[in-house]
Amino acid sequence: MVTRMLRRGLPRVPGGEPWPPAAAVVPDSVAPDDASSDAAADSSVAPVADAVVEPVAATVTTDAVSEAETAGAPVAAASPVVDAAGSGGSHIRRGLPRVPGGEPWPPTDGAPATATGTAAPQVAPVVPAPAATSAAATTTATSAAGAEPAAAAAPSPQGTPVAGMEAVSASHVRRGLPRVVGGDPWPPADTVPTLSGVAAAAAAPVVDEGADAATLVEPVAAPEPAAPAAGSALVVPVLADLDTPLPWTRTVWNGRAPRHVTEAPATGRPRPTWPQAIAVLFGAAALGVLAGAAIAFVRALLSFPFMQDFLAAFPGEYEPAIAVEPGFAPWVNWAHFFNMFLIVLIIRSGLQVRTEKRPTVFWTPRGNAKGKISLNLWFHQSLDILWLLNGVIFVVLLFVTGHWVRIVPTSWEVFPNALSAALQYVSFDWPHEKGWNNYNSLQQLAYFVTVFVAAPLAAITGFRMSGLWPKRAEKLSKAYPVEWARALHFPIMLYFVAFIIAHVALVMLTGFLRNLNHMFASQDAVTWTGFWVFILSLVVIALAWVAARPLVLAPIAKVFGKVSGR
Repeated sequence: MVTRMLRRGLPRVPGGEPWPPAAAVVPDSVAPDDASSDAAADSSVAPVADAVVEPVAATVTTDAVSEAETAGAPVAAASPVVDAAGSGGSHIRRGLPRVPGGEPWPPTDGAPATATGTAAPQVAPVVPAPAATSAAATTTATSAAGAEPAAAAAPSPQGTPVAGMEAVSASHVRRGLPRVVGGDPWPPADTVPTLSGVAAAAAAPVVDEGADAATLVEPVAAPEPAAPAAGSALVVPVLADLDTPLPWTRTVWNGRAPRHVTEAPATGRPRPTWPQAIAVLFGAAALGVLAGAAIAFVRALLSFPFMQDFLAAFPGEYEPAIAVEPGFAPWVNWAHFFNMFLIVLIIRSGLQVRTEKRPTVFWTPRGNAKGKISLNLWFHQSLDILWLLNGVIFVVLLFVTGHWVRIVPTSWEVFPNALSAALQYVSFDWPHEKGWNNYNSLQQLAYFVTVFVAAPLAAITGFRMSGLWPKRAEKLSKAYPVEWARALHFPIMLYFVAFIIAHVALVMLTGFLRNLNHMFASQDAVTWTGFWVFILSLVVIALAWVAARPLVLAPIAKVFGKVSGR
């Protein structure tokens, strides 16, 4: 007999040898030769194999059986035959335990199971027969292998019914994982598959009673017949009632969202409902009522004599301690325009960065692949750098020319005068405007806070959150956590928005044309020059607002780094 080695797998226990053992072999084929033929002719009984091997799936054809008998060699069962004695020499490859911490499955003392659930068959010795008996056995084997499984119950060529054609049922079924958490393995332990007569016949040996010696030949499993033959009963194994659904537990919230999805509008933005519109109208009306009440209260307050004395003592401005040349130089107008242009785009890009969840375009600096950021964040930080550069130039020129006295308080009288100016603004009894020569105290405090407090805080908090912050400065990072910067940066932006709204409103309400000439034309006159320059600056800002998109920003960003998609 020719043998071949089994393919060895992982060890069954930690640190053990690969499984199966190295000495395990499996019969590969039965090769007849002259010596065996002579031995078969001289001996009436010659066992083919007396060793038990592991059950291995095999296939024997009718031609192979015929050729073996023609050569005079005894026919051995290529597939295992059921060992009536129940020899314990066979083994089953054990798998993972069925329960956590248990033994590998199946148990070591369990009988090896076949596909039908019966005990693992073993190779039994086969006794050669005389010529007549061999011919009869060949006929029996050929009919058993080539015919349909349904013909297993038919009589033998000698007219004797074939023995062993009974249904074979297994005592155990391989059980799987439990169907519910914490339950028993499935199917239940007492489940027994029902085999049809065809399957039972395939598992039973064929015995030829008319022969001189018993020749056991294992019938080969044939393909499933298209239609069962007459006299055979086709029984389908049923493990459980198929009409009863398996138990299950709902793991999805039984809410309304999955079943009632409203269709989004074409614009992608939710349309305001009537209650929301009514709430907005009532809110605006309430603000108007409060503003009117505040104006009436302040006007009534200023009518008292003690408040008249307060306004006389603090008219809203004071004379600076250092004389300064009146008017605005052209560099002030240019700095004002660049500041307005950059702050609008900074606010826009900052809101985009804050609300952007999945960026589509990224920018990476040269030589630093880890510094990859979104294109909107790069645009925001680039604008911040330009804005800081413009602010530094403005502050330097402010102190060089001596105009710092206009926005830096030089006396404690600035606070009561600022309160007086605020009351006059609220009462709509405007304070006397002399912006060409000197700001009132409320303007001076507002400009000072914006230039020397809010702007530096915006720069410091933005620098802490940017990639320019040194990563290895552990002590500095611990002293100035990034959470503080995030908590301050957004409120500072809101301050700038409020300042812009109040600044533009007061410019419009306190001498529109004269104020625009101060800021955009460097002249103290009521003409339309400053107005048209202001309109032109608004057009430039609007064009920049529209152009601030990846199609335009990407080529600019490529000059300073690498631009890539998601």
